[in-house]
Amino acid sequence: MKRTVVVGAGLGGMSVVYELREKLPKDHEVMLIGESNEFHFIPSNPWVALGERTRDQVILDLTPYVQKYKIPFNGTGVSHIDSATQQLTTGDGQQFNYDYLVLCTGPRLAFETVPGAGPEHGFTQSICTVNHAVKAFETYQQLLKNPGPVLVGALQGASCFGPAYEYVLTLESLLRKQKIRDRIPITFVTSEPYIGHMGLGGVGDSKALMEHEFRDRGIKWVCNARVKAFEDGIAHVEELNRKGEVDFSHDLPFHLAMFLPSFKGSEAIAAVPDLCNPKGFVITNEFQQSPQHPAIFAAGVCVALPPLEQTPVPVGVPKTGFMIESMTTAIVENILSLEKGEAMKTRPTLNAICLADMGDKGAAFVALPQNPPRNVNWTSMGKWVHVAKVAFEKYFMYKVKHGTSEPIYEKYVLGAVGIHRTKE
Repeated sequence: MKRTVVVGAGLGGMSVVYELREKLPKDHEVMLIGESNEFHFIPSNPWVALGERTRDQVILDLTPYVQKYKIPFNGTGVSHIDSATQQLTTGDGQQFNYDYLVLCTGPRLAFETVPGAGPEHGFTQSICTVNHAVKAFETYQQLLKNPGPVLVGALQGASCFGPAYEYVLTLESLLRKQKIRDRIPITFVTSEPYIGHMGLGGVGDSKALMEHEFRDRGIKWVCNARVKAFEDGIAHVEELNRKGEVDFSHDLPFHLAMFLPSFKGSEAIAAVPDLCNPKGFVITNEFQQSPQHPAIFAAGVCVALPPLEQTPVPVGVPKTGFMIESMTTAIVENILSLEKGEAMKTRPTLNAICLADMGDKGAAFVALPQNPPRNVNWTSMGKWVHVAKVAFEKYFMYKVKHGTSEPIYEKYVLGAVGIHRTKE
């Protein structure tokens, strides 16, 4: 009996495991390994951090669903991979051989790169995990009782910016509803060279759109920001010029600070010889396959993608849901080709679509392909984006519950964007 093991039970892992189970023969085992028994809908974390969702509303216990679809499941993670023997060891000490290994492990959060960063051993909050978001909500409640300055942003080396924009704009909207916005100065501190860059070199007129939104809402910003350290209530920030020289030094006070960190690869994955780049991200070819380990494929945040351009402060490339979905579909088709004794031929599209909620409205960013020059380079704003993101949340939770391999982004999200592009 052959076995394909999928590591990671997030958006990418759940998409690929269901599609593999649907398309591979029944005597080919498809196994799933996660870090726990829970599926977390990560895009909803900004809502959890601001009390718009509870933890229970954005998680699912995977156990009944994987059992229903006859997918062996281990929720203790992976501690070791022996690529030479094609065997892995799970966190509980079990060993499993594999014919194909699909890595959808997401990132390791590298808070240690900035002293004082992080919710566990530092002074800042995070929305990268649902448990971090729950803790961030506690800090938000304290802010409502004791108003003061707020800092939001992304640290040097970060490759995920959309959630920071969602968080700061939704926070600002909620503070206005609470009628205490006038008592809470907000500053956006980002490694991006300009507002709306998002690691993509901007999308459409995102720079002007986001600067206008920040000005309209009274949000100040610091770009090309390199955070030196956080202390209790103080952020020490260097603002660089285009030459990479320190232009200004800022000591910014805060009652609440939420910063997205840089990412690194999972330690067990990074330890596999010749699999990853120095940051622990999996190197893949055009078919999402490791060039040095042909039995290993990878999709999502754990994949190595080069930065779009050199910037004064390092900025990584985001991997959005639409891109991840195209990666997982390519992996499934390429494994099917290999099983038939055929050459691989399916390449991911690597398009980017981001739906960013802003509390009272939202912004949609569409980059097809992700890196310029593009066939589609479009940004729009309106209440419809909030509705589309809520619908996406519901559709994906449905997908996990019902074991469907239906491409959510291609069918629903891109469809919603297309309708509004036509209206414009």
